[in-house]
Amino acid sequence: MIERYTRQQLKNIWTDYNRYSIWLEIELAAAEAMEKLKIIPKGVTKKVRSKAKINPKRILQIESKVKHDIIAFLTSITERVGNEAKFLHKGMTSSDVLDTCFNLQLKQSGQILIKDINELLRSIKKQAVKHKYTLCIGRSHGIHAEPLTFGLKMLSFYQEFVRNKKRLENAIKEISTCAISGAVGTFANVDPRIEIFVAKKLKLDVEPISTQVIPRDRHAHFFSTLGIIASSIERFALEIRHLQRTEVLEVEEFFGKKQKGSSAMPHKKNPILSENLTGLARLIRSSVIPALENVALWHERDISHSAVERNIGPDATITLDFALNRLSNLVNNLNIYPKNMKKNLTITNGIFFSQRVLLELTIVGFTREESYKMVQRDAMQAWKENSSFYDKIVSNKKITNKIPVNKLKKLFDFSYHTKNINIIFKRSLKN
Repeated sequence: MIERYTRQQLKNIWTDYNRYSIWLEIELAAAEAMEKLKIIPKGVTKKVRSKAKINPKRILQIESKVKHDIIAFLTSITERVGNEAKFLHKGMTSSDVLDTCFNLQLKQSGQILIKDINELLRSIKKQAVKHKYTLCIGRSHGIHAEPLTFGLKMLSFYQEFVRNKKRLENAIKEISTCAISGAVGTFANVDPRIEIFVAKKLKLDVEPISTQVIPRDRHAHFFSTLGIIASSIERFALEIRHLQRTEVLEVEEFFGKKQKGSSAMPHKKNPILSENLTGLARLIRSSVIPALENVALWHERDISHSAVERNIGPDATITLDFALNRLSNLVNNLNIYPKNMKKNLTITNGIFFSQRVLLELTIVGFTREESYKMVQRDAMQAWKENSSFYDKIVSNKKITNKIPVNKLKKLFDFSYHTKNINIIFKRSLKN
């Protein structure tokens, strides 16, 4: 990823230095297990650890000649360590190191993303609780529907990211496996107990069966989860973008005193953060299809997945880390305008009470079809004439003959639409 959308902590996971450092830890853990099993001489691990030094530049120099990353790495270590290095990688194959390392990097990245989601949840919950009873209009198909509260809007996103956290926790658990099984995964040249030892050392689970590579359905699950989270980010960003439109202006991204909105139009304040998040979500989701296609490899192993993962591993996780943090900051600093929400509630002159009137008419004896026709006619006329829907209803003798005006007035009470909010909040915040 480019630096513009990169945060240092997650970037560090994907550096060459960290990758080679994990390779060395895998090799050392395997060597330690071999010492315990008396497969290699005692003391090898200690000597290698004391002498080995990661030199990414040198490793890449060797790789440019030998055209093999693991061999280049082992050659580089041998140059520093000497004779003891010959005991490294005994019975192992490249995928044992590469796949275990990649899974560990994904696990480490996932743990940071979990922290990001926790921070976002705190930001959303704060706004949800604060605006629990802040009335605004709900929209379906982009058209005014019925009233709800801004707190409920926020609560919807809160619950979605609670689900995303659970999805990611499951994906991390599924990806956290280790394979030290040798060529074609048969353990012919490496004791299965070594794999168990390495897995425990690295805090991973043993891969039950690897075909020389760790099965890529695990990775497909992980990247698909990142894609779902990205879509949730976009849904949130899209809501903010709509609500910031000039003719709506119910919320607005924070705009700094020295910030500029347009090179041409000084009056502009644009939802640039939300638009940026929409774009980043597309980028994250673009890793999903390649990850799914990586599941199908030839026989016990090929490397068609390798180049893909070298790209999507860092790019998807780094981008999502940035996006989650950007969204959290956006929510924390969001300008919210209850007065505009109230103003927007009034622009249709109360026609959103139509369902309440409809239901009451069915109670007093009209058929649903009769009720719908009467209410729809009055609502459409009020909308067209920009007149009061309530006045239309109370002037309709057919209706007032059945429902007294004082009772009709009670049908236009906003509290009707908020009476169950506590129930929704209670069940949504219990976790």
